[in-house]
Amino acid sequence: MEKGSPFQATWSWRPFIACHLLALALLLLWLWAPSRAAMDLFDFSLFQALNAPLASNETWRGIWAVASTRPFDALVGVILLCLLIRGDWVFKAAQARAATFGFIATLILLVVVRVLYAKLARHLDWQHDSISTVAQGAVHLASYFPSWDNSLFEIKDQSARSFPGDHASVLLIWALFLTLFARNALQWLVIWGLALLFMLPRLVAGAHWGQDDYIGGVQMALLALAWSCFTPFAAWASNALVRLSDPLFRLLVKIPLLNKLSVIAA
Repeated sequence: MEKGSPFQATWSWRPFIACHLLALALLLLWLWAPSRAAMDLFDFSLFQALNAPLASNETWRGIWAVASTRPFDALVGVILLCLLIRGDWVFKAAQARAATFGFIATLILLVVVRVLYAKLARHLDWQHDSISTVAQGAVHLASYFPSWDNSLFEIKDQSARSFPGDHASVLLIWALFLTLFARNALQWLVIWGLALLFMLPRLVAGAHWGQDDYIGGVQMALLALAWSCFTPFAAWASNALVRLSDPLFRLLVKIPLLNKLSVIAA
């Protein structure tokens, strides 16, 4: 581990193997007919509990409609990024820049995993429609806000290919990544509380089944985490990006206010 880096440039075989075994176990559990049937029943019950109140509460419906749009996703991304780069919270101030670049490298790996997984799911016919399209009496948020359709505020409440949950995988990889370095229960509570809260809009609107997230999303996050943080990849990529971007940050550190950010000042 180089100075200022939170990553070890070595293979951590036990957690690396554990992530793969857990991902495989989740897949086998999902493919096994009896457990899959139990998941389907659970997901229908969960969807009913989350979605049904939308029919009778206009304010509640509006909140979740906004939360199911792309601009809200962007806001969530800003919140997660701010927590990631905040010095002396999870990461020491001197490690903020290296940690941020390490997370970016992890996200790149997640994209690779997502593309490969999607191809596999399509080839093996694992894909399915969103639960909102098959559940009886589902409240479709888009039908209440027709003017939002085909606009910046298009509501994400259905898809013909909802498995695996890529939206959840990003939130989960953020939570797992920070959990590796979190030092106390309060940090874990904040991290996982936010991750689960921001996963809810797609579940409330019915864009995803629960299993899209707790099976597919978790699998992808585990694999990306394993190949990033439990191999030399995160350390190598982070150190390389820190060195390449150093001239830029030497300029940014001269800008008032910006130089107060740990990721800049580091």
